Amino acid sequence: MKSSLLVCAVLPCLALPAAMAAEVPCPDLATAVQVGACPAEEELRHTFTGYCSDDAKTYRGETDVCTDYQRYRRLKNVALWESADEKFNAYVSCDRPQAEVKSARVSAVRVGKQGSMTLLVCSYGNSIDFTLRTRAECRVDGGTAKCG
Repeated sequence: MKSSLLVCAVLPCLALPAAMAAEVPCPDLATAVQVGACPAEEELRHTFTGYCSDDAKTYRGETDVCTDYQRYRRLKNVALWESADEKFNAYVSCDRPQAEVKSARVSAVRVGKQGSMTLLVCSYGNSIDFTLRTRAECRVDGGTAKCG
C-alpha cells in the first residue's frame, strides 16, 4: 500500500502521493537568534531552593537534579533560541558561547512523535537540538527530511 497525504480545502479531499511532501531543511544556525533571556545566578539559586526544598516534590525521582546545585543549574540555565524562519526552536545552555552555537553544523536528523505532534529534530552535536513541531507526517530519507 502506497502512503499518501490528504489535502482538503473547499474541494473534496484528494489523496496525494507521499512524494508530494515538501523537503524541510535544517536551519542554518548562523542566522538563529536567542529569543529568551538567560536566568541570573541569583534567580537560579532562588528557584533551586524553592523547587528542591525538603517539602518540594517537583524534581524528585529519576532526574536527581535536587541532589546537587550544579546538576540543577545545568538543567535550568538555558535560553530559548529560534531559527530565522521561526519554525525550529531549541533550549540552549547559557554557558555555551553564542559563537559556538552559530557555527554549529547539522550532524543528524531524526523524526519522533509526541502525542499527535511530529517532532523533526536537527542535531548539531554538543546537546544542541533544534526541533520543528508539526501535525504533518515527516520522514527522513538519506539525511533529508520531508514533511507533508
